[in-house]
Amino acid sequence: MKRLCITLALAAALAGCATNFGLEPGASRDTVLSRMGRPTGVVKLPAGERLQYSLQPSGQQAWMADLDASGRLVRVYNALTTEHFLRIRPGEWTRADVEREFGPPAWVERVGNWNGPIMTYRWHDDITDKYFWMYLDERGVVQRAHPGTEYRISLPESTL
Repeated sequence: MKRLCITLALAAALAGCATNFGLEPGASRDTVLSRMGRPTGVVKLPAGERLQYSLQPSGQQAWMADLDASGRLVRVYNALTTEHFLRIRPGEWTRADVEREFGPPAWVERVGNWNGPIMTYRWHDDITDKYFWMYLDERGVVQRAHPGTEYRISLPESTL
């Protein structure tokens, strides 16, 4: 896992945010696996499958490689973007929908004033580090979803 994270982070840094990992549409599943490594998740899609390469909880990307029914690459993209988060439909999407579209969250929390799990994703919106929270009800249906800024506090070494 550590090797995968380092490889994906380096690839993204070298190629910029709009990377395709040197893959072109139509590449075979074996070619995708040889370039991107072992996925952190594999999800069935209506017309194929999705190989997920999540860098959660420490990273801020979740790369998806969508393959068609014949195992050929359709596209590679980072799912943790404003554009993709705007697709969430509170009251309709379930936890399975969220994990299919974004991979596993950085963490799942509970708080006293919400009766259900809260899924948290870490991401970056080209300006600042962010969180994206999805509040699920007790049935596992998203009821609220919104971003927030991830603030990091650096303490002087003398206080550590």
